Amino acid sequence: MTRRDDLTSLVGTRICHDLVNPLGAISNGVELMTLSGIQRSPELDLIEESIQSANARIRFFRIAYGSGAEDQLMGRPEITTTLQAAARSGRISYDWGLAGDQRRGRVRTAFLLLQCLESAMPAGGIITVTDIDGGWQIMAEADRLIIDAPLWDSLTNPRIRVDIGAAQVHFALLAEDLARHRTRLSLKIAETEIIARF
Repeated sequence: MTRRDDLTSLVGTRICHDLVNPLGAISNGVELMTLSGIQRSPELDLIEESIQSANARIRFFRIAYGSGAEDQLMGRPEITTTLQAAARSGRISYDWGLAGDQRRGRVRTAFLLLQCLESAMPAGGIITVTDIDGGWQIMAEADRLIIDAPLWDSLTNPRIRVDIGAAQVHFALLAEDLARHRTRLSLKIAETEIIARF
């Protein structure tokens, strides 16, 4: 029997896979319209921007929620282009300071944590990923943070139980991911920055 966390990853992969083709078809349709000589318009620009945004999020979600071998290596270009695409369609910029290929399981943990940090940055900001003493440090900096303390506490204390809605599902998945890998997360939360290490 497949574990529940494996099923969650498979569902994430399936949803991303099934959305890629129709989004690609819409993108091709828009390109054909522009090649046929149709005049550019704000409506057409909005459709193009929306497609790019959706594609960027799907690439991000594939890593955060999708299935794949934990020890499979992900190349730095794939990681950084995914983050660059996500940044173009959002309010947050990313600085991936890790060199070389990384294990998919480790990157998945980082991407789930990135989503948690995004939740605390409604006005945007910058998130930096670096290597500190063999571990990873992810720092979020913003002019304004909104912290849901019980959600963040649940990441460092498995005994804490919180109600999770669809908008917070990444917190629950990250908590499960940390427990499954027996990874300890440390958090330092200040007025304008969050520093997470694992």
